[in-house]
Amino acid sequence: MNATILSNIFIDDYMKDANDAQIKVYLYLLRMLQAHRSADISDIADHFNHTEKDVIRALRYWEKMQVLSLDFASDKTISGIHLLDLKSRAADFAERPAAVSVISHQTIPSAPSFEKPAYSPDELRAFGQQENAAQLFFIAEQYLGRPLTPSDMKSILFFTDRLHFSDDLIDYLLQYCVERGKKDFRYIDKVAVGWAEAGITTPAQAQRHASRYDKNVYSIMNALGKSSAPTKTEIAYIQRWSGEYGFELDVILEACARTVLATDKHRFAYADRILLAWQKKGVHHVSDIVTLDASHKKEKGAAPARSGSAAEYNNFMHSSYDFDVLEKELLDTRV
Repeated sequence: MNATILSNIFIDDYMKDANDAQIKVYLYLLRMLQAHRSADISDIADHFNHTEKDVIRALRYWEKMQVLSLDFASDKTISGIHLLDLKSRAADFAERPAAVSVISHQTIPSAPSFEKPAYSPDELRAFGQQENAAQLFFIAEQYLGRPLTPSDMKSILFFTDRLHFSDDLIDYLLQYCVERGKKDFRYIDKVAVGWAEAGITTPAQAQRHASRYDKNVYSIMNALGKSSAPTKTEIAYIQRWSGEYGFELDVILEACARTVLATDKHRFAYADRILLAWQKKGVHHVSDIVTLDASHKKEKGAAPARSGSAAEYNNFMHSSYDFDVLEKELLDTRV
């Protein structure tokens, strides 16, 4: 039967408290289990257009709710997932089920290393003798408008040897970077590693990934009243909010809206302080912000204010912050 069986206990006792991403992740795992198919974190992230951090957060939520259990490797990465029997929940919600359904072949490998090796001249020479290498070198020279250095050639070897990029993907990578005015292989290497970490294997996937990233950057810049191209410092902030803090675009835009209401200066640093505070408070979604606002108003005994009021976050943001220093520190450590 082309169907996935879902326990009514999950619908009655668990689904009502879970968010969209958490429900999707559980249903996907259940689908894979019943179909005797394997999956990993990157598969789930790609399937639902989430980040891998979103998937890991969902897995940890279900682990906390005792819906599943996780195995960890020595480096603390997730190495296995076990779906738990929900039957005993109907009798006692706090009791951990004894029966365990192990997802066949659900081992999630540790993240591969994408560090660029120090290739020897012999290794580079051997690569240059391969049939496709000359074509890749020629394509790169056409995009860059100059002859390649040995270091450049080692980067192309890195793309094929360690990142396992196809010739078409390398072609698109070079085109993508050059179109953005970036012809330095140090930049191209960083983009390539980012694509590899995101599980990108085809030009089509890279195009969708780039389109989503560019759209998000534009949306954030626009929300902060910026019409120019982002600077290195601004890009570092945006990457920090989505990468280190793990926020989705809607949460970032909410912080931007509150920032614009509160200040005309140092808006990126101001928004960063808001998002850092939210991260420390366990905010993951816009609905969490509403709950946090309500709690804050209750503690202060103040009359309800509209969402995004400048007064609320002017109280939070202290005038003693040196935003110039904050921006310099971020640029030094993130770029």
